[in-house]
Amino acid sequence: MRAKQAAIVLAVVFVAYAALLGWRGVLLIGTGDPVAVGLGVAVLVIPVLGAYLVWRELRFGTQTEGLARELEAAGGLPVDDLPRRPSGRIDRAAADAAFEQYRTEAEASPDDWRVWFRLSTAYDAAGDRKRARATMRQAIARHAVGKP
Repeated sequence: MRAKQAAIVLAVVFVAYAALLGWRGVLLIGTGDPVAVGLGVAVLVIPVLGAYLVWRELRFGTQTEGLARELEAAGGLPVDDLPRRPSGRIDRAAADAAFEQYRTEAEASPDDWRVWFRLSTAYDAAGDRKRARATMRQAIARHAVGKP
C-alpha cells in the first residue's frame, strides 16, 4: 500500500510541476519573440512527454496489481519464503535457485501469463529489475489476449 500512496503523491506533484511548466511555456509563446516562442513550444513538450510517462507507469502498476489479485485468488501467487539477510534483502543464492524453477516453468508453458508473472517475481527477487519489468510486460500481454 505504501508504494501505491507514494505513486499517487508523486503523480500529484508531477501534475503541479507540469502545470507550472506549461504556464511558463504559454507565457513564453505569448511574448511573440521568435526565440521565446521556440523555447515556449519546447517547454510545453516536457509536460506532455512527462504526462505520457507517468500515465504509462501508473497503468503498468495497476495492471500488475490486477494480475497479482487474480493470481492470489486462484492460489497461484508465489510464496515469499526465501531466506533474507539481516538487512532484509533476499539471499542472492536462494533467489537464483528459485529463479531456475520459474524459468523452467516459463519455458514449458510460454503462453501462460501466470508463469511469466511468477518469473517476473523471481527476477525481482534476484535483483534484476529491468528483466522483472520486461517479464511482467510479457505476463500483461499474454493475459490481455486471454491465453491460459
